[in-house]
Amino acid sequence: MKPTPIDLLFDRVAAPKGAPFEAVLYAVDGDKLCAVDFAGYEARMDKLLKRRYGSYRFIESKNPQGFGTRIAAYLAGDLSAIDDLPVSLGGTAFQQSAWLALRQIPAGKTASYATQAARIGKPAAVRALGAANGQNPVAIVLPCHRVIGSTGALTGFGGGIATKAWLLRHEGALLA
Repeated sequence: MKPTPIDLLFDRVAAPKGAPFEAVLYAVDGDKLCAVDFAGYEARMDKLLKRRYGSYRFIESKNPQGFGTRIAAYLAGDLSAIDDLPVSLGGTAFQQSAWLALRQIPAGKTASYATQAARIGKPAAVRALGAANGQNPVAIVLPCHRVIGSTGALTGFGGGIATKAWLLRHEGALLA
């Protein structure tokens, strides 16, 4: 017998003009964000949600919990609008610590993978931290785009390097 799918509220926020993505997609599990990704990356979102919930279904809902309004405010330039949005995370204890530590990188700043690994008390786990960032289910809100290579290179981002660069420019971390 198949398990009953988990119902997740789902909506999208249109991207601002000039962004390399069409929309930000998000899902809500109860009263917390459980997924944030970009239009064009639905397969990635689906994979992460299936890993966490097994079976789920989206229920289209306009601006659940007001999260769409806050994401739209961030995209319009209010960079702190998403700082305290509640998140619902699956993953291992290590992944959760890596993801939650992302909130310690302020908008307009970046940190290296090594800095983030040290921040969570695992300085030798740079590669594992990078892998955890790649599985971040709540992009933008848990700002994995702010983590860059030790040389300053824009490496690894589930939404694509062009989106990572746009987000960092949007926040003032990249001037070019």
